[in-house]
Amino acid sequence: MTEPRHARSADIPALQALIASSGQALSAGYYTPEQTDAITRHVFGVDTRLLEDETYFVIEHDNRIVACGGWSKRRTLFGGDQAKSGPDPLLDPAMESARIRAFFVDPSMARRGLGRRLMEICVAEARHAGFTALELVSTLPGEPLYLASGFAVLERFDLDLPGNVRVPVSRMRMGI
Repeated sequence: MTEPRHARSADIPALQALIASSGQALSAGYYTPEQTDAITRHVFGVDTRLLEDETYFVIEHDNRIVACGGWSKRRTLFGGDQAKSGPDPLLDPAMESARIRAFFVDPSMARRGLGRRLMEICVAEARHAGFTALELVSTLPGEPLYLASGFAVLERFDLDLPGNVRVPVSRMRMGI
């Protein structure tokens, strides 16, 4: 296993593949196949702004990316490029929470501490940037990692996706 490193533009095809396989496999038992397909297609994906800001990380094993995740100093709470529209302004660390974004693990590497390792880096970097809290929107399969990391659920709501598909998620927060 490699140490986490910043994701690069050249990683985007591998990241898209990892995100799709992780979203499909790790959603089983939490979401219906219809919900899984909708969230994978319309929400999950690479947010290239995170790569540009150098706040997105990957872990490799056997020369392939097996985990990714990051934090953001921008307003967007979740979603890949396909889910975004308009500007994505910077947050004010004195008054707003940084974001935890797009954590995905290869299904064959799940439950090995990779998400926790990425979370440690993100928390440290956000703290170093002057933030005192983190927020995120979690899928149901992601909640166990975030709860174990110290996040608390603020609210539960459904994402309304194309095809009249509703996907339950939760908004979470943690002081750092």
